[in-house]
Amino acid sequence: MGVLSNRIDREVLKPGDHIYSWRKAYVYAHHGIYVGDDKVIHFTRGEGQEMGTGTVLDILLVSSSLNPRHPPCPNCAQQQGSNGVASSCLSCFLAGGYLYRFEYSVSPAFFLAKARGGTCTCADADPAETVIHRATHLLENGFGCYNIFKNNCEDFAIYCKTGLISADERTIGQSGQAMSFLAAAFSSPLRLATSNVYGMAVTAIGVYCASRYAADVGMRSGVMKVSVEDLTGRLGGVNGMLSRVTSVAD
Repeated sequence: MGVLSNRIDREVLKPGDHIYSWRKAYVYAHHGIYVGDDKVIHFTRGEGQEMGTGTVLDILLVSSSLNPRHPPCPNCAQQQGSNGVASSCLSCFLAGGYLYRFEYSVSPAFFLAKARGGTCTCADADPAETVIHRATHLLENGFGCYNIFKNNCEDFAIYCKTGLISADERTIGQSGQAMSFLAAAFSSPLRLATSNVYGMAVTAIGVYCASRYAADVGMRSGVMKVSVEDLTGRLGGVNGMLSRVTSVAD
């Protein structure tokens, strides 16, 4: 692996690895945790979650689901739950795509050299056994409601690897690729700040890189380490409250 690509062969996979595969012609990647025995635990849209925004962002929503061109094998199809966290064989997870491994503990220079978000972080990863414990616990208990910017498949995998979540629920999650889309959208208007084509390019690239770096889970403030048991307990309380509100409304 290196600056240009994180692509790896299956033979070098280790339990606890954070892996991903590109979807939609490299528009978006789907992330998960390899737990061994050819199994990957990953976060997808649960039934009825984030069904559409009516914008181009729906491409990302579809990409977070299993690829309809590569339906799950009979064994994996029987294991799909309703809470959004699923266990699939590696082939079903890849859905015909190539295998990539997310990198942790990278230097700031290496992070900035990666032009594409959602491939690495400056944050340190926890031991493999801790990562697998978090992933298997979330498989049984869920990871909340899927959200493109605050709670997506990359957020799930990064939490499993680090135990870090944002302390402020109003902010975006840990997802590097979501931040890349936001940074690109934010930097575009700034190109109008100068009529010089080179100045426009430098301004846009500078804002894009600075935004990605500042939002990385390994660099940003306002993140905290939370045990998976505390996390699911908190999510269970929120989901229970929402269920009671819905029942009263009905």
